[in-house]
Amino acid sequence: MKNPKELGGIYAASITAYENNGQVSAPRLQKVMERNLREGAAGFFIGGSSGECFLLTENERIQVFEAASVYRGKTNLIAHCGAIGTDEAVRYAKKAMELGYDFPAATAPFYYGFSSKEICSYYDAIAEVAGVPVLIYNFPGNTHKEFDVSDPNYVSLFRSGAVLGVKQTNYNLFQMERILNINPDLIAFDGYDETMVAGKALGCIGAIGSTFNMMLPHYKKIWDYYDAGNTKEALKLQHKANNCMEAMCRVGLIPAIKYELGKMGEPVGNARKPFSPLSDEQKKYVDEVLSRNLIV
Repeated sequence: MKNPKELGGIYAASITAYENNGQVSAPRLQKVMERNLREGAAGFFIGGSSGECFLLTENERIQVFEAASVYRGKTNLIAHCGAIGTDEAVRYAKKAMELGYDFPAATAPFYYGFSSKEICSYYDAIAEVAGVPVLIYNFPGNTHKEFDVSDPNYVSLFRSGAVLGVKQTNYNLFQMERILNINPDLIAFDGYDETMVAGKALGCIGAIGSTFNMMLPHYKKIWDYYDAGNTKEALKLQHKANNCMEAMCRVGLIPAIKYELGKMGEPVGNARKPFSPLSDEQKKYVDEVLSRNLIV
């Protein structure tokens, strides 16, 4: 099992690429990954929200794992295995580890009002089948599940050895700091592109971001400035990155990322319905904001 020092850095939360007929495209995904590696990616978070995970069939999610697994041993690979049902999540985790992924990650099971005890049993099951601890993908804005650090079930989970750490896709970074305080052996990744500097300040060893697919050099510059102690320049570039993020979120983040990748010569298909492709007006708006703010 890799140690935390081997996991630090910037990870693209990879998109899922499609052929023109809408089928999952391994070659197109791998081409974007190759680009990101040249740009300085430390690893990839495969099959997450940016990858439209819950819009894919189970077979398609496995196809994406397989496509990215060609980079096993060459970079860090984390497979998002989250599902509503434990058995489905376990199947993803088992397959990912067979394919050579370093660790599984998972959102909390959502939709139903699962208790903290039930959610903890879900993570225990994933870790057991994987044979390594699981990274909690903490995304309460989408799952509507909060990890209450005063809940004894969650405290036990964080101390159990079944958890690697947390991908904090939550503006509440105090919560992340408190999780690390419960167990200093845990690690944290900042999960919101727009809070990367703040996440680093509160102990994140890495950042996992959607826009890193097409903005990775910009964020790598922020990362390097911060590590060099030049927080003034890091913050200046973070503000510019946030201008880009704000614009893309206004028109639809995943469709905007896919549109911009296409402009860069990386056709990856449209996001799955009910996402809509950007209109000409939206494309113009995003292009103008990126042209004023993005380092290439």
